[in-house]
Amino acid sequence: MNTRDPNSLLDRAIPDVQGSVDVRQQPIQQVGVKGLRYPMRWRAADGSEQPGVGMFGMYVALPAEQKGTHMSRFIELLERAIRPDRPAFDVDVFAALHREMLERLEARSGRLELSFTLFIRKAAPVSGVESLLDYEVSVCVDGSAQDEELTLSVVVPVKSLCPCSKGISDYGAHNQRSHVTISVRSHEPIPVEQLIRVAEEEASCEVFGLLKRVDEKYVTERAYDNPKFVEDLVRDVAGRLKADSRIETFSVQAENFESIHNHSAYARIDHPA
Repeated sequence: MNTRDPNSLLDRAIPDVQGSVDVRQQPIQQVGVKGLRYPMRWRAADGSEQPGVGMFGMYVALPAEQKGTHMSRFIELLERAIRPDRPAFDVDVFAALHREMLERLEARSGRLELSFTLFIRKAAPVSGVESLLDYEVSVCVDGSAQDEELTLSVVVPVKSLCPCSKGISDYGAHNQRSHVTISVRSHEPIPVEQLIRVAEEEASCEVFGLLKRVDEKYVTERAYDNPKFVEDLVRDVAGRLKADSRIETFSVQAENFESIHNHSAYARIDHPA
C-alpha cells in the first residue's frame, strides 16, 4: 500500500491515541483551542445582523483516565456554527453552541468564549449627523449543560470631567476619555446595547465618532454641567445594575485616561462584594 497516497489512508485503521487511557490519573479542568480567529455574524437587539471577526476560545473538562481531547471537533463545531444557513450569534445562540460542544466532545462541562468589536451607528446630539462607534464585547458560557453560567462584558468609551478641577478653577476643567467596563451574569439574556446605554447615560457625556461644531459645543458643555470622578462613574453605573432584577452578579470598572497626569485613575465595584 502506498502510504503517500492520501486516498489509500481512508481505508486504513488509524490509531486513536488521544482516546487511550492515561495512567497518571490527573483530571484537566480546561483543554481545547485558544486564540481562534473566525468570521462571524452578530445579531443586534433590533434584529439586524453585523458581520465581523471573532476571537474564540473553546475548552472542555477532561477526565483523569482520558489521555486527550478531540481538538479537530472544536473546529468542526465552529465551521458549522458560522454557516450562512445557521442563525447569527446572540447570547441565546452562543449558549446553545456551548451545549452542542459538550455533547460533541462527550464532556461533562466546558467553557466557550467569544470576543469581538461591535459597531453601533449613533446620531450626533444637535446636528444629527450619523457615524459608527466601536465597542469591545465579550461573551462567556461556562459549566455543564444543566448549570450554565453566562457572562456578558462590554467596554464603553465615554467622557468624564473632574469635579475638583471645576471647583478650584476660575475657568475650565480638565476632562478626559474614559473606559467603563461592565460584566454581568444574568438569569436571562440582556442585550449588550442596554449595558452600553447604562454606561453612556451615567458618564459626564457620551462620545461620538463624528461631531459638527454645534455638537462639540453641546458635548463640552454637557460634560462641564455633569462632572464626575472615577468613583462617581462606577457608583452610578452600579446603582443602575443593582436595580435590574435580571442581573445576578456584576462588576463595573472605570479607567480615566487622565489629561493632566501620565497615568490613569481607576475604580472597580463587584456585586456582591
